[in-house]
Amino acid sequence: MDNPKYKELKGKVVGITGGGGILCSTLAHAFANQGAKVCVMDLNREAAQTVSEKINNAGGSAMCIKVDVLDRESLEEAKKAIAERFGPCDILINGAGGNHPLGTTSNPYLTKEDLLETAKDFKTFFDLDTEGIQFVFNLNFIGTLLPTQVFSKDMVGREGCNVLNISSMNAFTPLTKIPAYSGAKAAISNFTQWLAVHFSKVEIRVNALAPGFFLTDQNRSLLTNPEGGLTPRGTIIIDQTPMGRFGEPEDLVGTTLWLCSEQSKFVTGIVVPIDGGFSAFSGV
Repeated sequence: MDNPKYKELKGKVVGITGGGGILCSTLAHAFANQGAKVCVMDLNREAAQTVSEKINNAGGSAMCIKVDVLDRESLEEAKKAIAERFGPCDILINGAGGNHPLGTTSNPYLTKEDLLETAKDFKTFFDLDTEGIQFVFNLNFIGTLLPTQVFSKDMVGREGCNVLNISSMNAFTPLTKIPAYSGAKAAISNFTQWLAVHFSKVEIRVNALAPGFFLTDQNRSLLTNPEGGLTPRGTIIIDQTPMGRFGEPEDLVGTTLWLCSEQSKFVTGIVVPIDGGFSAFSGV
């Protein structure tokens, strides 16, 4: 933490929702390594506390807060606590998100035989639960919009402030089986562009990352077997990824720091794929 590459990030106040997760906790450490003051926000307070304690024990500056990104009051309380300790947020990372089984089909393609399936957990497109789909949309899109409304208001007119959203490479081309998640991430990409234009006169830049396939607590069992091999879906993904591997959390760091630093001060409204070439590959 003594030799930051992006020296202009030193002292910046960075709020990260979903900060207790694998990917966003890595980003939290990366900002701390640049001398930023990091607030780790997560619905799981224990996970957020673990991340903040590691940063502080390593000589960085961090705090943790339990936050529900779908509850404005929770977000307002978090903003107040951050301001009292560190000052107003300069950078917001909207990292909270996820999928739900009730918004997921059992098979990638519909067949006539699927309509005869009687297994309780089997779901075709016609069985998708509207509550599950709404949960996914709310968590990903509303869970990005609400924190932005709360935290970015204090950024208006201040130099060096920006918002970084987390979209997905399936916002470009939707994946099979997960229509709710794909649609919600596409909405985030669109919102990123809209907000970048809307905020362009008040010194706030807005961009997004579009990660490809990274192993997280949410998808590890879907992509890998307990013994370490790939599931059939995991095999398809690696075969469609030109670089031939899953992403590692550290693969997000360089782009994130660049987008949030003054070295990209004329960059706003972009969605950057970090996917090992997945979105560029036609399959042939």
